[in-house]
Amino acid sequence: MNNKIANEKVMVPKGICQNDKDYLNLLLTNLKEMSKNYVSAMLESSNDDLYKKYFEMFKKIIKLQRETFLLLFKNGWYELECADSNKVNKKYNVLTQEYMDLELE
Repeated sequence: MNNKIANEKVMVPKGICQNDKDYLNLLLTNLKEMSKNYVSAMLESSNDDLYKKYFEMFKKIIKLQRETFLLLFKNGWYELECADSNKVNKKYNVLTQEYMDLELE
């Protein structure tokens, strides 16, 4: 049974130079980290006005995070699935090969 949810993958160049997929993955990672930091800031804010300002910024960050995820998903660069140990090992091998491709340049 195939329980993969994905779109057709848009091809990007291999090698050490960054491409759109790399930039979007980096952006998504940074937005995820920023959203965690805003949650901490909101929880530790000293008054309601500061909390409200952090909350407004947090909402913008998670909106950007969602839009970035959807763009990655739309281009086939982000797949969803239930993973068993065999699939985890397979993904590890793919990432290892991508890393090796970087060193060829």
